Amino acid sequence: SWIPRVTTQRLLLLLSSMLLLLWLGCWHGAVPPPPSRTHILLLSSWRSGSTFAGQLFSQHPDVFYLMEPAKHVWYHLPGGSPELLQGPARNLLHALFRCEMAALQDFVHQPHWESQIFMWPMSRALCSPPACEAFQHGDIVRPLECQAYCDPSPFGKAAEACITYSHVALKVVRFFQLEALYPLLADPALDLCIIHLVRDPRAVYASRQHILLYLDDLLISRAHNATPNARLVMRKVCHSQAGMYLAALRHPPPALRGRYLLTRYEDLVRDPVGQVAEWYHYTGLASSPQLEAWVHNITHWSGPQDPEVLPVRRDASKVSQAWRHQLSFHQVQEVQEICKPAMEVFGYRPVSSEEEQRDLTKDLVLPREEIEDQTKGLSVFSDLH
Repeated sequence: SWIPRVTTQRLLLLLSSMLLLLWLGCWHGAVPPPPSRTHILLLSSWRSGSTFAGQLFSQHPDVFYLMEPAKHVWYHLPGGSPELLQGPARNLLHALFRCEMAALQDFVHQPHWESQIFMWPMSRALCSPPACEAFQHGDIVRPLECQAYCDPSPFGKAAEACITYSHVALKVVRFFQLEALYPLLADPALDLCIIHLVRDPRAVYASRQHILLYLDDLLISRAHNATPNARLVMRKVCHSQAGMYLAALRHPPPALRGRYLLTRYEDLVRDPVGQVAEWYHYTGLASSPQLEAWVHNITHWSGPQDPEVLPVRRDASKVSQAWRHQLSFHQVQEVQEICKPAMEVFGYRPVSSEEEQRDLTKDLVLPREEIEDQTKGLSVFSDLH
């Protein structure tokens, strides 16, 4: 009974994609004007550093940023499978990229107020004019200050703000097939740049107390009446992240070429300033001394614990390798077994003993220039894509 269900899900996903293509007018010769802004999709999974990565775009004065708008779709349409919800979630992204914020109002309880947008204080653009007059356009805005001074603002201010920016960036963690996003590439009015952020599965599993909560979010337990099980979540996360990368690497449609960039969280925390410079160059953003100083400060924090400061660079081994102390060797072996294909795809070396696991002088992350060449030579991934 599993095979027909998967076939039905893919068929419905295809049909929703075709409807979007028809709506765009691509099949009857319409020639829309060139894009007026750049559209950035930060694609990731849970517990992979995407909140921090999103702030690197949100605080840029040329970027209108929203964190996890697809979450509204999932909570508004709770009965669907993760794969089927990709269609309406993608259609929402398409509308938001075009600054059509009214599409989001269909998924919130009180559509009159901007504060109904999920994690809205994480968007500097919603804390700046014209959405909020409490701060200047180029200010670095702390979320708690934004919430204190900008709540409540009329929902329509979000659309008014969006159209004033040259870049629109959206962060999502609820996509499991890269093909679900392909219709976005078919719209000539979108200048899409995809940044795919991944993380060592062992580090993701080290946050397993949160992973169990995400199991219901993935609707696995709801669909199968299963007891929450972190192994199921890890299998889902690893399989989908590797599958999306392989789709971009091995079978990309022509429209995807030059529009997909893979980044590992480990590379980000080892050189945050350099990685931000690469992302800005890729998306056509200019940096500034103020932004560079802000990135340096939040990634070299050495003072007391601050809930709004992300101490990424304070000690890279404590950030990207904390799992080596937090997990038992047995747990590490389990994750390595479940996520073996994904670890090979992304260049994460397995450990074969507890001594090797605890030895922080042993680098378990392959140089990123070796990833693509190694992946092309592997044949173990036929079940992923």
